[in-house]
Amino acid sequence: MSHIAHWISGAERAGTSGRVGPVFNPATGEKIAEVDLASAAEVGEAVGIAKEAAKSWRSSSLSKRAAILFAFRELLAENAGELAAIVTREHGKVLADAAGEIARGLENVEFATGIPHLLKGSFSEQAATGVDVYSIRQPLGVVAGITPFNFPAMVPLWMCATAIAAGNAFVLKPSEKDPSAGLFLARLWKRAGLPDGVFTVVNGDKEAVDALLVHPDVAAVSFVGSTPIAKYIYETGTAHGKRVQALGGAKNHMVVLPDAELDAAADAAISAGYGAAGERCMAISVVVAVGDIADPLVAAIAARLPKVRIGDGADPASEMGPLITAQHRDKVAGYIEAGEAEGATVVADGRKSGDFPEQGFFLGATLLDNVTPAMTVYTDEIFGPVLSVVRVESYAEALQLVNDNEYGNGTAIYTRDGGAARQFQFDVNAGMVGVNVPIPVPVAYYSFGGWKASLFGDSHMYGPDGIHFYTRGKVVTSRWPDPGTSKIDLGFPQTR
Repeated sequence: MSHIAHWISGAERAGTSGRVGPVFNPATGEKIAEVDLASAAEVGEAVGIAKEAAKSWRSSSLSKRAAILFAFRELLAENAGELAAIVTREHGKVLADAAGEIARGLENVEFATGIPHLLKGSFSEQAATGVDVYSIRQPLGVVAGITPFNFPAMVPLWMCATAIAAGNAFVLKPSEKDPSAGLFLARLWKRAGLPDGVFTVVNGDKEAVDALLVHPDVAAVSFVGSTPIAKYIYETGTAHGKRVQALGGAKNHMVVLPDAELDAAADAAISAGYGAAGERCMAISVVVAVGDIADPLVAAIAARLPKVRIGDGADPASEMGPLITAQHRDKVAGYIEAGEAEGATVVADGRKSGDFPEQGFFLGATLLDNVTPAMTVYTDEIFGPVLSVVRVESYAEALQLVNDNEYGNGTAIYTRDGGAARQFQFDVNAGMVGVNVPIPVPVAYYSFGGWKASLFGDSHMYGPDGIHFYTRGKVVTSRWPDPGTSKIDLGFPQTR
């Protein structure tokens, strides 16, 4: 059984807190490693080292930063297969899905390589007689990322590439459930030539999180996770003077209008509902069937479920892997039981499927029909392979259902009517909208983030918003008078 340490000052460092946490292979249920859990003192030491590294890193040229980003990009691409295997081993998602998350993370690195262009300011010559004004953006110093278990490679890459390119030192606190991907990225940064201390990994639990949130030398915190924790991260971090972007939970709806292409909508519901065993903040968890498409749509989804191959993510034949822990699997199974008790129609019951290994943290794909907004399977973010169908009579009713929900992360509409699709993107209260696209995660040169209880803070993640989040603006007004022409003027500055 292996031991997973921290990464501090460019090297692995064993923890000193005396506390460790278990790491499992979800496909077998086997404990495969122990990870060090950092104390507040260890976090403080790591932040201090990052602070010193940030001083010289911020003064590095943009061309040097871009060169290191390019080198890191090449190393990440070359080693994507090995990293995907690490993700699959500790998270459980199938290899194809793990490779997909690394590819999306790689896009963010590619965006960050353009940092010389992205940090260009503006310049106004002769704003007043002999006076020029220009704007610049400068790094914050030490910034931290607290990342979730469901994307142990992609979400850190959402954060660290932009933060480092902008001139900050980055401290990563990955999920203690699958921490090895963060250490793998640290080794690649080292090989790419990043100075020691600019990328740090401190493994840990709530003690490490709280230490980052209150440390006076951490200028900003990025977080992705559940809404209750996002709210806590935001409130605690901002109370201690930090800039915070905290992305929370979701209850993503896919509205299917009567004119939708039935097979396309059913395929999308399967892909977006059960990919990564539903452990995605952008998973479709509610299909809103409008009008008379409901019966054939439910039948089409149900017909596809027996064909979903469930098994060890390392097996290329598997399409859906296990859940992250036994506790989470049992929690999701409890939602199925609650939905049935509250009156939902159980079309497919993942608790009773025998098409996956007995060992490991597996649960079959579940389909619940006739779900209502009062049921817990609708109100709660389940984060598992449970797809609910809510039936409505009209577009207006479907829109109100989406807009009344407390979450506003992502949503989708399936239709052949361009006017209806355009009206939906105008009307709907969600941060990311898909038109005949079930999981509308923006490309790297846009930004990712939801509305309502899915986001705490005013900045979305990566892309242009990421550049602004990890830098702050400064405006410089300058005048170079000819010798002997200066004079005292106590009046208000004029621009004429």
